Amino acid sequence: MKSKLLFLGLICLFLACNGEDSKTGTESLKTVFRYNQINSVTSLDPAFAKSQNNIWAVDHLYNGLVQLDEQLNIRPAIAASWKISEDGLTYIFKLRDDVFFHDNKVFENGKGRKVTAEDVVYSFERIISDEVASPGSWIFKGKVAEQEPFKALNAHTFQLRLQKAFRPVLGILTMQYCSIVPREAVESYGKDFRSNPVGTGPFQFKNWLENQALFLARNENYFEKANDQTLPYLDAVRINFIGDRKTAYLELMNKKLDFISGLESSYVNELLTIDGDLKAEKAQDLQFLKSPYLNTEYLGINMDIEDTQNPLRIKAVRQALNYGFDRKKMMETLRNNVGKAADAGFVPRGLPSFDNTKVKGYRYDPDRARDLLKEAGFPNGKGFPEIALYTNKDYQDLCTFITRQWEDLGIKVNIEVIESATLRQMMTKGQVDLFRASWIADYPDAESFFTVFYSKNPAPPNYTRFRNTEFDRLYEAALKENDDQKRYDLYQQMDRILIEEAPVIFLFYDETALFANAKVKGLSKNAINLLSLKKVSVE
Repeated sequence: MKSKLLFLGLICLFLACNGEDSKTGTESLKTVFRYNQINSVTSLDPAFAKSQNNIWAVDHLYNGLVQLDEQLNIRPAIAASWKISEDGLTYIFKLRDDVFFHDNKVFENGKGRKVTAEDVVYSFERIISDEVASPGSWIFKGKVAEQEPFKALNAHTFQLRLQKAFRPVLGILTMQYCSIVPREAVESYGKDFRSNPVGTGPFQFKNWLENQALFLARNENYFEKANDQTLPYLDAVRINFIGDRKTAYLELMNKKLDFISGLESSYVNELLTIDGDLKAEKAQDLQFLKSPYLNTEYLGINMDIEDTQNPLRIKAVRQALNYGFDRKKMMETLRNNVGKAADAGFVPRGLPSFDNTKVKGYRYDPDRARDLLKEAGFPNGKGFPEIALYTNKDYQDLCTFITRQWEDLGIKVNIEVIESATLRQMMTKGQVDLFRASWIADYPDAESFFTVFYSKNPAPPNYTRFRNTEFDRLYEAALKENDDQKRYDLYQQMDRILIEEAPVIFLFYDETALFANAKVKGLSKNAINLLSLKKVSVE
């Protein structure tokens, strides 16, 4: 009964909006931003910020040393500045002097204390601790120095040391795994820190009714400003966990939600034109934000196929499959053009190294596909054995589109629909020869995509078991290259190798699909699909 009363009280508090202050006659700014997450939050501990549902919530509550702007440039956050040694092995960060943890009972007199370099050391050591068992431990393991990788040089100076130069490390530090946490809170709450978060972020924790709703309130002591105004603008955030997209959409249309993300076939045609724009009759009530999303969708091919008669072992066949279906028509028919046909290799649009004038990918060319099949010994598909394509149910329509066009080439493919977890397990064990997959960037650098094909990496991420000596050489050179343009040139050479060898069937580069109430202002869009609410307001 107590929890129900608390819930009702919070609902009353958080539904207050634009009230009138009787004493001053001014608007009291009682604004709450209400959005939905299809999947429930499982932990508010940054060490477990693996999935989008956790990442969005953690980002509201915490800060890292650095952060990304809308163009994916790395900007200061808790760190005011940083320097990199000439050999690329040492990074020294100077911390701001005005960042405080949220008020909490774990601190003296319940007042949040100032963040120090020791907090950064503690937070990073926690990520790689075997005892914590963070799914983000990979971000540092094998990269940071074995002795004193993290060190507080003084209260406001933090030092990071690497084993070898790794240019994308600053991008890694923008990940929510690298949020700064106070030792007092982690040790005081123990395993319950997951539901008692204490950070430095623009919002602070109020209440979490698991699988129902999460409530956050404005951090009155937040350190960032915009145009001389203290952030954030909102008084509160309420996150709902409605698992059905259609239901969430109806809540948005009924103005019970301010924001939803993602597309669903039950309402996509009601909202969007065939060109992927918001329909004119919806524009008065809604806004639609679409932008490149660092996610490449593909069909993977197991390059370690044991069956010597399997035609997928033949490069000309893999190339023919890439030429043999119309990506642009697929995006128009199935996605209302939300997303772009993959025409330039594995690195998606939205990254600075992307250049489809320098990296020429596959286009729809059935005649070229037939020529390649003939070259491989399968004229018009004659003698081509039936093969299986494994996917989950969410991509069955996409796979059906592709395989029907392959049938026109004389290639018969059976679609096997299985659960996502089972498919990933089979991909890891190399038990499927052709499979639907996607790769989402962990940080905004093309290295995050090329690691999928580095031969020294196991599955995951190298589900295709791709091995190429020249690709590996270029990959290792790129990790040490500090000149951005030279590194981009190396990346583009690597992408051209992938296009030539075709260990994957390139499908499309994804885009974000965000829908918000027309009264919401300041929403930003970015290629890592991060929901930042610091500068958001509701009229």
